[in-house]
Amino acid sequence: MLLRLIQAGSKQRQQQASQTQGRQSNKWSGDLGSWTFRRPVDSNQHSRHLQHKNHNKGESEPAQHGSQSTRLGTGHDEDVEKRSTLGLMSGSATDQQASLSVALKQRAIAEGFNPVGIARLPGSPRLQLRTEALERWLNQGHQADMNWMAAPRRRDASLLLEGAKSLLAVGLNYHVKAKSDPKALRVARFGWGRDYHRVIDQRLRRIGRWLSTQRPECRWRACVDSAPLLDKAWAEEAGLGWIGKHSNLIHPQRGSWMLIGHLLMTEPLQPDSPSQTLCGRCTACIDACPTEAIREPFVVDARRCIAFHTIENRNQKLPEAIEKALGPWVAGCDICQDVCPWNHRNLPNSDDPEMQPRPWLLNLSRDNVKTWTDSDWNQHLKGSALRRIKPWMWRRNAAATQPDPTTTL
Repeated sequence: MLLRLIQAGSKQRQQQASQTQGRQSNKWSGDLGSWTFRRPVDSNQHSRHLQHKNHNKGESEPAQHGSQSTRLGTGHDEDVEKRSTLGLMSGSATDQQASLSVALKQRAIAEGFNPVGIARLPGSPRLQLRTEALERWLNQGHQADMNWMAAPRRRDASLLLEGAKSLLAVGLNYHVKAKSDPKALRVARFGWGRDYHRVIDQRLRRIGRWLSTQRPECRWRACVDSAPLLDKAWAEEAGLGWIGKHSNLIHPQRGSWMLIGHLLMTEPLQPDSPSQTLCGRCTACIDACPTEAIREPFVVDARRCIAFHTIENRNQKLPEAIEKALGPWVAGCDICQDVCPWNHRNLPNSDDPEMQPRPWLLNLSRDNVKTWTDSDWNQHLKGSALRRIKPWMWRRNAAATQPDPTTTL
């Protein structure tokens, strides 16, 4: 999803802001499994389902809207803006940056995001290590046919927004109280609610418009995981959590059930401390993967991944090795997250209306998949990130599924 830029201000202000930009170094060791299997857009044209957008001009909301009256934190917007405005009217440039940073994060929390954090471009030395790990991952062919992962802009966030100096990273909890029927076909949790690309995008745009009232000269760009941004690495840089050995972002209190988004800005803001990895010697995710897709810590081979094949593979038949290991997974796979010790804690459940599951996803049977027409599927998948999986792919996947001998969290 290519997202539009909101432009205002002068080059002079950008030059003044760049003079204040500082860098923080950070000691780190580790590697990166840089692939995310939650790709929302068609592989050939990047977001065919959003072709109605004019990507570079003006500003408008995505075509499908959720209920704005149920948005988390709506009642706090005026208080947040009053506090932030008072804080920005006085003080030195550094004090104003700090005040704006706090106010911006408060505004993000009011939109239902938690955790939230800020990073400064070009990032700490760890970002360079992450970028180098991406190159190794690509060179080894782990991206399969997801050619968009090699986009040059993924290596340099500043290419996504000229003059970008800061980045707001946000997390959206999708861990809900509801459980799927143990006898039902399994669908990865990220797809249970409303299409998170639209949800996060709309909320980030509201934050961006608020930022424009505080800094009219600031330009910004909202990014969800369909933008060519090294999103998990930047979320880690902003302190939202660390990248686990299964390549998902982990927060110490919220586990890995967290969707992420970013707001690139030309305003220099006060950065948060990057997260440090806490996986230790644990290999639960590596040991549990039925296809051995996690080739080594932090490195996921998409060619072996159930999630990739059930969502991205456009062949009429799944590879034999995938069919044998598929179990009940008809759309995506959560095995590596289900076994993660950080997800066995007392995690907060999301009460966000837009993250609540559609009932049919919790009780999906093979008979449903076989008998539903394409029109039925289109109706069921309206406004869902799972729309990327075409009706014939649901049927292909379901035909290869097997009963699940395990229990869910």
